[in-house]
Amino acid sequence: MSEHTDQDAPSQPTETRRRPGLTARLRTYLLAGIVVTAPIGITIYLAVLFVEFVDGQMRGLVPAEYDPIRYLPFDIPGLGVLALLLMLLVVGFFAAGLIGRMVFRLGESLIDRVPVVRSVYGALKQIFETVFADSSSSFREVVLVEYPRRGLWAVGFITGRTRGEVRERIDRDLVNVFLPTTPNPTSGFLLFVPRDDLVHLDMSVEEGIKMVISAGIVTPPRAATRDADEVSPTAGS
Repeated sequence: MSEHTDQDAPSQPTETRRRPGLTARLRTYLLAGIVVTAPIGITIYLAVLFVEFVDGQMRGLVPAEYDPIRYLPFDIPGLGVLALLLMLLVVGFFAAGLIGRMVFRLGESLIDRVPVVRSVYGALKQIFETVFADSSSSFREVVLVEYPRRGLWAVGFITGRTRGEVRERIDRDLVNVFLPTTPNPTSGFLLFVPRDDLVHLDMSVEEGIKMVISAGIVTPPRAATRDADEVSPTAGS
């Protein structure tokens, strides 16, 4: 009889789940709003600052009689950016011609005679030529480097093969690896690493930069897909 009574008695929950209070819900809504609006707002803010800066700089180069503000009752944002793009197109078209190349060679020969300016100009020119070269894949490969000690890995970007005196002093196949810092990827370290010591990744440079800036919070979707593909055959077997 007692056993029958025990079986029929409803089971009492050991714990009662409490609903989040008003403060917790407001905090959740606030954080969700920040996550949604902050990237958009900051992007728009930086874009506006860039447009205003370029407009202000280009306006100083335009003669007063040709300034659209004198003839229009309102300001048109972005005219400076448009003027800058047109100027760059004209300069590029001129530099691609024979006369343009001769003029730029003459200018470079004059710059080469100034000691400090020569070094700065040469470094900047090499950087921009490497970054914007269509045939170069130096900045499109992401690798893992054991740094700062064995067993710890860091994300790096190959910037080219090691050449010159460094290559001659070390008789190994070395590559130049830029190791960025988090969350500012514009600063970092230059490492000369043997090619065999690198782990090459399939992610793009943009995905690698996102991972560095976010301190690993943002993971490339391709990495998750590869993990699932690698687990599936094992699970099926």
